[in-house]
Amino acid sequence: MEFKIEHTWNSLPLSHDPIVIKLTPENSGILMEVSAPFFNDPPAPPGEAGKPFNGLWDYEVVEAFFLNGQTQQYLEVELCPHGQHLVLLLSGRRKVCKQELPLTFEVSRTSTNWIGKAHLPWSYFPPATDKFNAFAIHGSGVDRTYEALFPIPQLEIQKEQKPDFHRLEYFKRFNLKLLMGDAWKQPDSDLWALCKHNN
Repeated sequence: MEFKIEHTWNSLPLSHDPIVIKLTPENSGILMEVSAPFFNDPPAPPGEAGKPFNGLWDYEVVEAFFLNGQTQQYLEVELCPHGQHLVLLLSGRRKVCKQELPLTFEVSRTSTNWIGKAHLPWSYFPPATDKFNAFAIHGSGVDRTYEALFPIPQLEIQKEQKPDFHRLEYFKRFNLKLLMGDAWKQPDSDLWALCKHNN
């Protein structure tokens, strides 16, 4: 399964090569591969590569969101070209119930491009995942650029509206069985059972 981010959050075309996100089945989950231009702007976050970094959304980052459209439970995965990552489980829009979950994440980088590989275990996916969106952010100050796989249509943009990646109504249908096969059944997740319990 392959997705290309080709627009800004408000549906304008991009002036650089698209960021490509590829999802491949693994025994214990999904391999998410990111292939993206490397802007090196802003500079690297002050956290150790390979470790979770809270506030990663303020840096150069590619993000994938996996949503259950009924319950509004979703997995947010943020990957940085400098090796940091952030995994959040949210139960309701912007309502974080778990954060800084561990992730096996490897990055290779040149001066112009980077490739990231993150291994997402099934326990991180909300039950009955059925919607998806992906985003990318880079640049500093007035040049900060927010990009979306499924952007907000231009006709629906309000005056003074700011980018918001948690507009779940714009996520698109996503069927894991297309990736895993018709006979596949999503494994239960103890993590999400805990999230449910906390709400």
